[in-house]
Amino acid sequence: MKITVIGGGSTYTPELIGGFIDRAEQLQLSELWLLDIDEPRLQIVGGFAKRMVAARGDKFRVVLSTNREAALEGASYVLTQLRVGHMAARREDEYLGRRHGLIGQETTGVGGMAKALRTIPVILGIAQQMRQLAPDALLVNFTNPAGLITQALARYAPDVSAVGVCNVPITAKMMILQLLRERGGRQIAPQEAQLITLGLNHLSWHYGFQVNGQDIWDEVLALYLEQLREGEEPEWEPRLIETLRVIPNYYLQYYYHTAHKLQEQEKWPPSRAEEVMKIEKELLDLYADPALDAPPETLKQRGGAYYSTMATQLITAHANDLDEIHVVNRPNGGTIPAWPADWVLELPCRVRRESITPLPAKPLPPELFGLLAAVKSYELLTADAAVHGDRETAYKALLVHPLGPSSEHIEAVLEDMLETHRAYLPQFFPEER
Repeated sequence: MKITVIGGGSTYTPELIGGFIDRAEQLQLSELWLLDIDEPRLQIVGGFAKRMVAARGDKFRVVLSTNREAALEGASYVLTQLRVGHMAARREDEYLGRRHGLIGQETTGVGGMAKALRTIPVILGIAQQMRQLAPDALLVNFTNPAGLITQALARYAPDVSAVGVCNVPITAKMMILQLLRERGGRQIAPQEAQLITLGLNHLSWHYGFQVNGQDIWDEVLALYLEQLREGEEPEWEPRLIETLRVIPNYYLQYYYHTAHKLQEQEKWPPSRAEEVMKIEKELLDLYADPALDAPPETLKQRGGAYYSTMATQLITAHANDLDEIHVVNRPNGGTIPAWPADWVLELPCRVRRESITPLPAKPLPPELFGLLAAVKSYELLTADAAVHGDRETAYKALLVHPLGPSSEHIEAVLEDMLETHRAYLPQFFPEER
């Protein structure tokens, strides 16, 4: 088996390598290709990856490449973890929001939209090449905004098998298992538990938890509320959780606690991008050490906990037809009949070799669905704007986003967004092509 990682020079890659080493036999993995346009960085990360594999018995060959065609040809799985414009563009996304008194964040609000406009054409270009070079491959997208990009793939490349992945659901599952262990005195193995969740990527609500098929959500919610009430600075106010009877995805802080988040970003610098730039420099210095052959502790500061576990378990389940349930981003497809079939949702799916199928779920209640519907409208408009370079559609996307600017400021924000990232948005500047 050949697996290709696009964005192989990412500082996340060593964690991913560890996951593939652990599952190399199950996958019958022979080649892992790391592709990146930044060759010096690829050599550092890739060299470290090769040492990791050698230290664990050379279970597969690591190939470093800057040639996308060669990397894609014959691949069984293509994992995308790229960042158009690198970390400097993420910093621009954050400060774009701050300049206009809006949330500055890389996956939601105006920053998330800017990233989507840069990224969707690149991912669709990869999908187009996969049709010829790896027609039977599964595209596993980790690139943010993961749900929106998967929505664009479903609409504009429906013949390419694709799934969106995120580490938030598995992180929530592990948090609940820790809660049950420390406060409930219950030791439950991860494979015995299933998180029940529904929504969009970075906009979902956890509302059930099963252990060996039995739902114990009332117990989980009681323990979670107990923890919130004892905390000095709880993540959520207990009244909110009592009323909704869900545990919100932590990205919902930007919607439910907008004023607080705006106050926090007034303290910048450093923004999160600037913090990560410093961490990444330290990591790359460590990776360059020829004596290093195992991930350093500093990698934990980068974020993305359980990314390797989630991604490699999903690929293993798919490759081996394990009929496992994983929380991923896939088109609704009629699973929730009241919602459009083409909406990409984040929800538990049954993973088989021939299909990744959403499990039946009840529609969200009005107090949750209203926000989801608004953000999904924004996602659909943004995908269309990214593909066609349509400023009018981009204007509409900003208009409907709950974290977007008021109507009298939309034009200024849109022009700032497009000018800031002009080098990565040729579809909006056809006169310069």
